[in-house]
Order: sequence, then C-alpha cells, then structure tokens
Amino acid sequence: MSTSTLIQQVTLVNEGQIQVTDILIVGERIREIGSIPAQDEFVVIDGKGKYLLPGVIDGQVHFREPGLTHKADLHSESKAAVAGGVTSFIDMPNTRPNTLNLEFLAEKYQIASQKSLANYGFLLGINGENLDEVLQWDTSGLLAITDDGLYFSGKGNILADRPDMLEKIFSTYKGLIAIHSEKEEIIEKNEEIYREQYGEDVPVKFHPLIRSEQACFEATERAISLAEKHGARLHILHLSTAKETALFRNDIPLSEKKITTEVSVHHLWFTDRDYEKKGTLIKWNPAIKTQQDAEGLLAALLDDRIDLITTDHAPHALEEKLKPYFQSMSGAPLVQHSLVCLLEFFHQGKISLEKITEKMCHNPAILYRIKERGFVREGYFADLVLVDLNHPWTVSKENILYKCGWSPLEGTTFHSQVTHTWVNGQLVFEKGTFHEGAKGKALEVWDLKN
Repeated sequence: MSTSTLIQQVTLVNEGQIQVTDILIVGERIREIGSIPAQDEFVVIDGKGKYLLPGVIDGQVHFREPGLTHKADLHSESKAAVAGGVTSFIDMPNTRPNTLNLEFLAEKYQIASQKSLANYGFLLGINGENLDEVLQWDTSGLLAITDDGLYFSGKGNILADRPDMLEKIFSTYKGLIAIHSEKEEIIEKNEEIYREQYGEDVPVKFHPLIRSEQACFEATERAISLAEKHGARLHILHLSTAKETALFRNDIPLSEKKITTEVSVHHLWFTDRDYEKKGTLIKWNPAIKTQQDAEGLLAALLDDRIDLITTDHAPHALEEKLKPYFQSMSGAPLVQHSLVCLLEFFHQGKISLEKITEKMCHNPAILYRIKERGFVREGYFADLVLVDLNHPWTVSKENILYKCGWSPLEGTTFHSQVTHTWVNGQLVFEKGTFHEGAKGKALEVWDLKN
C-alpha cells in the first residue's frame, strides 16, 4: 500500500505565486493541493513557517561515473544533490569513456538506476568523430546533445570553434544542441602571452584575461548566427559575461525560444576579486570574470534573457586543483549548495523566491521538455524541497557531502537550510538523515507534439 504524506500549512512557492496550503503526496505523486484534513494513515509533516518549492532540476553536472570515480560518483554526488534540494540532474558526457554512443549512454542510465538518490538524465556527446553517426540515429527521446567537457579529450572538440560542424548539425538535427561557447584560437594566443611572461605557473588572477570576454562573445555570437540561419534549437551553457547577455531575447516565452542560455551559480557568486583568496579553487571554464559581469548576468537572469540556473558541478580531487595554473583542473563542486546560494541572494534583496523557483525548477523542465516534473501540480511526481529560511549554518569539511571532500564555499554562512527533500514521493533527506531505500528515476521527455 502506498505511503500517504500530508505537508500541512506550508508556504508554497510555485508558478509565480506564494500561498499557504496543504500538499498531499500519495505514492510517487502529488494527489491534492489545498485545504486537506489529516487522516490516521497519513504521515503528517508540519510545514508552518517553512517554504516548499518544486525540487531543483540541475541542468548541468559532471558526476564523473564511469571512469573518474576517485573524485565523484553517482551515489556520492546525488546524495549531496538531494541534501541541497536538487531532485533531478542532467549529467554531461565527459566521463571515461566519453559518452559518444548510445551504448555508453545506456550504461550510464543503468548505473544511475542502481546508485542515484536523485532523478537522472544524461546527454549524448558529439564531436568530429561521431557527428555523422549521431545525425543518423533516432535521438527523439534524448534530452539534448552536447560538446561540453569534451575539450578535455583533445583540441578541436568545442563546436563553437568549428563552424563547419555547426552548419552540419544546425541544418540537420531537430533536437536541442547545448554547447560550451569559447573561441579556442583567442584563448591559445592569450596563453602564449602569459606563458612568455610567467612560464608554466601563471598567476590564476589572469585566468579571466586568458579565457577572455572576447573569446566568449565571439564564439557565442557566431553560434547564434548560424543557429538562427537554420532555425536550430541552440542552448549556450554557463554564460559568463555581461556582454553576451545582449545576444538573447526576452520578448517571448521560454517555450517559444529556439536560442536559450543559462548562468551557473559560481558566475553569480564569485568575481575576479576572489582569485586572491581562493586561487585555483575557483578556476572554472569559462572563467569567473568581473563584478560588472556578475551584476550583468544577474540582471539578465531577472529580465529573462537568461533562462535557467545550473551549477556545472565539477568535482576534482583537491590535489588536482592545487597544481600550478596550466596543470590545475578547471571546475568545482556546487550541487549541495546551489539553492542556498540563491536563497542568500533572496535575503540580500537581489532576487525573489518566485524567480528562483522559475529559473531552478520550472525552466529546466520546460527547456529540456522533462515530463511531469519541475512544478507542484496535482498528478505530477512529488519532487519537493522544504526550506527553513531562518536557520543559519556554515559550510565546513564536516558537512560537505561531495566525494572530493572540499568546497570553494567553506567558511561561508548561509541563512537558509534545506530540511526535507522528496524524490518521487519518497522522503530521501530529512534534517541531515538520508533514507536510501528508493532510487531516483530516469527523466522522461514529453513527446514533441506536447
């Protein structure tokens, strides 16, 4: 018999509204929203003074399995995710082997079905070697294809650097194409300038000048131009400059957009002023840039030129991060702390709860056409997160759940805390305790006609 859970008198943030209500979960789904009397068989959760949001859908993570499990795996990172209110994630293809065919893609789904506490989706990688094959496969059930992370496997794998490949994909592929947008030619020239001056140990403060605004803008401008030429669906991953935001529209709903973008939490949270203290711990590609860029990205998020918030969660072993500039790995873990970062911006008066929910929960579901998730609606899967907005806590080694064991946010105090997380109606996280009996489900996409 299905467990029934009643969340009483909770403040629900959903679809642009905030209201005090009750939520009844029966089995995997939301049965009813409204004034609901308790019954003996219900598990009752007192929601008074707490805020309930749809579970966060993180549209860009690197959970490292298979092949790189010394730094992360699907169990450890999904555990960190649900502790942070993330109930679904979309993982990139730069595992080992790279996810460049349907066989490896199916293998990742199989591993996740046994290990992940959160719901899961995986993107198919595309590069020069598998392009012709991918364009012949039936990919109608996939969330998207992407080149993200594949530059680690060798030069020439960033699609934004290959207009010939973009032309071929945009003229043929009907699904969503998500790309890492930087111009490698510009980056390489900048690297040589700083190598001549500093050798192999370039100070990390020059990272945003090497992976520069120009490198980002020129790549994004060209990719958008080619996508518009062919009417393709293009998603620019982890936008990092204010200048790029002018290339995107906000005059039509997301469901009608063919050109979309996102911002990752770190490009809002950190600026180039933080390199002095944080060093290579905040080395990401694209680079964290100026205060003006962070402010411009937030403004574009608020006025809907930027469509969603992701983490680009990319854990590395600490020793991999602390190497000299050119050897230090790019990326850092964030999935446990993304929601509380945005809630901190709420406390600072920078963003509303409704907008956070739109960009972290609703819009990823709309963009990737994820079926029956991302909203608190009767009949939808009960992916839910309960938050206490007035429960200060500090990030420390003791409460970090990432397998890599560190965070660039160590020492940061947040005013909000995730107290409960439900995935498919199952309470998987409760005030620091995990219930790992049930595993997450594969994300399904709506039929293109819907």
